[in-house]
Amino acid sequence: MALVALMEKTGYNMLQVNGQRMYGGPPPGWEGPPPPRFCEVFVGKIPRDMYEVDLVPLFERAGKIYELRLMLEFSGNNRGYTFIMYTNREDARRAIQMFDNYEIRPGKFIGVCLCLNNCRLFISCIPKDKTKEEIEEEMRMVTDGVVNVITKHSSTDNTMNRGFAFIEYESHKAAAMARKRLIACNNGKFQLWGHNLRVNWAKPEKIMEETIMQRVRILYVRNLVVSTTEETLYEAFSHFKPGCVESVRKLTDYAFIHYHCHDDAMTALDLMNGACIDGNSVEVMLARPTNIREGSGTGKRCNSRGSEEEAFASNGTFCLDGSNGEMGDAIEKCFPLRSMSVPTHPGSPMSTTTREDPGRYVFPLLPGTPLSPTSLQVLKPSQIRSAVNLLDFYCIQSCWSLPQYQLFTTPGQDGKRLLLYKVVIPSIQCTYVPDKLCVQLEDAKELAAKMVLHKLGDAF
Repeated sequence: MALVALMEKTGYNMLQVNGQRMYGGPPPGWEGPPPPRFCEVFVGKIPRDMYEVDLVPLFERAGKIYELRLMLEFSGNNRGYTFIMYTNREDARRAIQMFDNYEIRPGKFIGVCLCLNNCRLFISCIPKDKTKEEIEEEMRMVTDGVVNVITKHSSTDNTMNRGFAFIEYESHKAAAMARKRLIACNNGKFQLWGHNLRVNWAKPEKIMEETIMQRVRILYVRNLVVSTTEETLYEAFSHFKPGCVESVRKLTDYAFIHYHCHDDAMTALDLMNGACIDGNSVEVMLARPTNIREGSGTGKRCNSRGSEEEAFASNGTFCLDGSNGEMGDAIEKCFPLRSMSVPTHPGSPMSTTTREDPGRYVFPLLPGTPLSPTSLQVLKPSQIRSAVNLLDFYCIQSCWSLPQYQLFTTPGQDGKRLLLYKVVIPSIQCTYVPDKLCVQLEDAKELAAKMVLHKLGDAF
């Protein structure tokens, strides 16, 4: 009866299907499409005996509710969480500010964070000779709702892809159904073109305040030819207004163009996105500052596994503008790259930590403890401390051959022999050389592996 009274009072409809009860969606008098992304919040730690009659009046204080979806158990109790979509992003942000860690009952605090509604899947281990059109054709045959396929060319051969693709769907529901169908095939793998492909959620893009993006004056340019020079880029990106470019920094097949002001950067973005430079059609987008505290102005985020592709500019750290959604960190999509310190010997000049890490405690092996053979592939990245092992892990997960380490040495000023490892990854035909030398052999190898992990984070 309480629910009927609520519907009569508000004019909203209510429908229960597949373990959830939907209030609204759309609300009375709504015209036009549903609200855009980032208008929905996730509410957790709700008391199991609390329902719409209590939740709706509370969350309406933040703004007009478009839809509330309460997850239910067979017993009739709720599952402890709900999704609430507002009619605009500002109301969703306000709800997070007002109700995150809100005491909804004496001693009962709820959590509220932004829900990202991820519409993109990451597919890896794709044959590198397949084109975007071939991949899209196959994915449309095995899944529904495909709207776009995003690939990246090899930096050494424009006719080859890098072994992965992002599949964008018309909605989060379509993406979820596609993922469910694909991973049901064989432990998260499915076959196309005679190859075992892996599927996972692509990492959602960061949300950046418009006021922050309106101050950005750096462009990110990708799909460049490796041989393209900074001088060529400077001329191309300043031809509409000589002198407007402050500096150019090119790294392999991508670059950052620094302008003196935001307006010139936006003009160049409109003119140069899709332009041909040295025979390649380049993609241009705003770089996004990642040193802004994540969640600033928007609260925490639901189902996020980190930022979009990170890349380093000369005056700070930047990543792709998520509004374009073209690329995320390829490796991080399935196996997130994380900030880490290189493990070193006690007293090593590379050592930066002084406190003992609780995560590295050892435990006694008790009699009768069952032990099972395992491999690096089944571990989580958080279980791997060594950069060398972590690089092996990423190579295995990416279907690459293991990295090759080549040891070099040079005499130091004090007579000590200094060491350096050059790292070669044959599968992507890349060679990496650190810019630092070490005294200890293990430190040199760890430093080299850590440098490669960072470079891979930039390149993809």
